[in-house]
Formats: sequence, structure tokens, C-alpha cells
Amino acid sequence: MVEAGGTLPVWLTLLSVKSSELANQRELAGMIGIQGATLTHHLNAMEAQGLLTRQRDPLNRRVHLVRLTEAGEALFETLRQAALVFDKRLRTGLPDERLAEFARVLAVLRENVES
Repeated sequence: MVEAGGTLPVWLTLLSVKSSELANQRELAGMIGIQGATLTHHLNAMEAQGLLTRQRDPLNRRVHLVRLTEAGEALFETLRQAALVFDKRLRTGLPDERLAEFARVLAVLRENVES
């Protein structure tokens, strides 16, 4: 069932919709870090699969609001569980203090790139 460019774009889209109740397409594209046209392609496929719905914002007819369906919620939960298992496996053998230091290094690298 998951085809729209693979599992990662679907997971990121589901996660973004889930975390931002009734987000519009422009906001979702920004959260995911992709262009609006690319997101539209993914949303079209996911809507055809019954994973989400889009409806016009009654306050701004140019904007589509995106919401997960029951099937989208179920797929989100399945992928969330897989992500948790993978994260646990990925962190095996790494103490919390090393992970915290790694996060600090990544934050500095991000700041350097953004400035």
C-alpha cells in the first residue's frame, strides 16, 4: 500500500499531519522540508490510498487542510512502532551522556550551516 515515493516520505507526511492537527499543505511542506509540488504528489497518492483527506479551509478557500483517516491513523501507528524499534536498536550500547554530547555536536554543526 505504501508507494508514494517510498516509506520515508509517507512516514514524514503522516508524522507531520499527526503532529499538526489540520495543517495546510504549505505548512506541511515546510515541516517535511520538500517543495509544495512534491508534497502534492505524495498527498495525491496518499489520498487515493485512503490515508488522508484534504478539504478547503472555510476561512481561506485557496488553502487545503489535511487530516488523517482511520487507515492513515493505523498506518501511522504501525510505522511509529517500527521507528521505535529501530531507534532502540540504533542506540544500543550508547550511554545517554554520549548521545547527549552527539546531539550537542549536531546542534553546533546545524548552527554553522544555517549562519
